[in-house]
Amino acid sequence: MVEFNKTRWANSEFSKMYRDSADIYMPFRRRFVEVTKSLYSYFFSGVEEIRVLDLGSGDGFFAEELSKIFSPANITLTDGSADMLEAAHERLEGRTHVEYIQASFQDIINTQILKDQYDFIYSSFAIHHLSFEDKKRLYSRIYDRLNPEGCFVHNDVVAPLSNRIEEWYLSLWREWIDQYPDKKKSAGMEVIPEKYKESPDDFPDPLKTHLEMLRETGFTDVDCYFKYGIFALFGGFKAEKQ
Repeated sequence: MVEFNKTRWANSEFSKMYRDSADIYMPFRRRFVEVTKSLYSYFFSGVEEIRVLDLGSGDGFFAEELSKIFSPANITLTDGSADMLEAAHERLEGRTHVEYIQASFQDIINTQILKDQYDFIYSSFAIHHLSFEDKKRLYSRIYDRLNPEGCFVHNDVVAPLSNRIEEWYLSLWREWIDQYPDKKKSAGMEVIPEKYKESPDDFPDPLKTHLEMLRETGFTDVDCYFKYGIFALFGGFKAEKQ
């Protein structure tokens, strides 16, 4: 596992660039969130005292979107970057039900820094930075932190199973960036699809592998909820208490 402070995410300039440009180079980012909110509404809107955990929360975008419609009893944001958590705190200023924990995935896997139980755990575009074995360990930790009937939803990059399909997916990604209305903001980003596998911090696995890992961990009703090219939304539930 690469230590967080040795990755580009520990760099303030890089994390700011990511925050400012996410809607440009992440296709249908807001649609992925809308599908997640639909799942949350269907399974949890009538449940009292819902506790939400956002792993690798970044600047709090998902927490803000969820809070516009729903009122969880608590939302806990975790991120290894102090800059990201500071940006999240500014975005969510005034909300009293939010907790912030600076913790890398290494911290979450190797320590008991997460002490509470949660009903809904979400992660977006962060877990692909882990190796295969560390993904398995993190999934196990997530499962342990879920209450019975709780849900884990994961939005992330997944690796295609063939070069032919990968090339098509990359063309879809390029089209998204090329069609972005603000050409000044998107200038230079057309090369991002070609470089997505070049980063030493990225270890994407196929969607099939993720779903198998979740089932092996113990999750039920494991499925893919939405997908566009190499971007996928998937997850599963913890069985109800016997």
